[in-house]
Amino acid sequence: MNAPVTVFGLGPMGQAMVRALLAAGHPVTVWNRTTSRADGVVADGAVLAATPADALAASELVILSLTDYRAMHDVLGAATGALAGRVLVNLSSDTPARTREAADWADGHGASLLAGGVMVPAPMVGTDASYLYCSGPAELVERHRPVLEVLGALRHLGEDVTRAQLMYQAQLDVFLTTLSALMHATALLGSAGLTAREVFADLVGMVAATPSIIGAAGDLAAQLDAGEHPGHLSTATMMGATTDHIVAASESAGIDLALPRAVQSHYHRVIEDGRGDDNWTRILDAIRTPH
Repeated sequence: MNAPVTVFGLGPMGQAMVRALLAAGHPVTVWNRTTSRADGVVADGAVLAATPADALAASELVILSLTDYRAMHDVLGAATGALAGRVLVNLSSDTPARTREAADWADGHGASLLAGGVMVPAPMVGTDASYLYCSGPAELVERHRPVLEVLGALRHLGEDVTRAQLMYQAQLDVFLTTLSALMHATALLGSAGLTAREVFADLVGMVAATPSIIGAAGDLAAQLDAGEHPGHLSTATMMGATTDHIVAASESAGIDLALPRAVQSHYHRVIEDGRGDDNWTRILDAIRTPH
């Protein structure tokens, strides 16, 4: 029989994980503070535990899909006696510091913590497009890899339990900043009477074209790791001038300036440091050592 799994948290993501696990033949026990949210997955074959302690007792592998790490303490705090021997896979979002505290808390109760994040929306969980990051003890990751890979392709980022949390936040850093940039650009064009229907395909096209514009990811990453920023057509000075124009246009349009000014500040730092002829990637230094 496939390994049993317990899932805490039955929001859209938690429900999607339960259904993926059930479809793969795993017995799944669930618990949620609002019990009615379990109705659908129970109808699909999951077992609703009466208490958090009962849910913990049902499986060695316990997946947490909660709002944040505080919710983990709220849910499991009264059931610490049932934690011994459990592997908690917390797929909730929070800070690296709270992740480290959670790992110490779990260890203090005889459990182990693997931290991670599923990097797709709920409807994609369990599909070929799904992937997730995980960090913590390698032995535990490998032991439970077959179960976790039901949810998506798994990449282990190392023993440091905070790494997967950082990767989750970094991925969303790129994603959310891109979404804000799309909306800012839509507002900028809207100030001239252009509708989203008229311009949005072009704006999204710029996002899609970005990888080919900046070059091979491997080559660029190697230069960043080596601290090399060879100047070519896309120098920091050139990019800085462009950011000046974006800020000026946004100011004239009367729209929010926070995002373009933040980007502008990165290039101005590089230019002020006498590195304007370097590649635009030199802004990494400005970001690493903010004023």
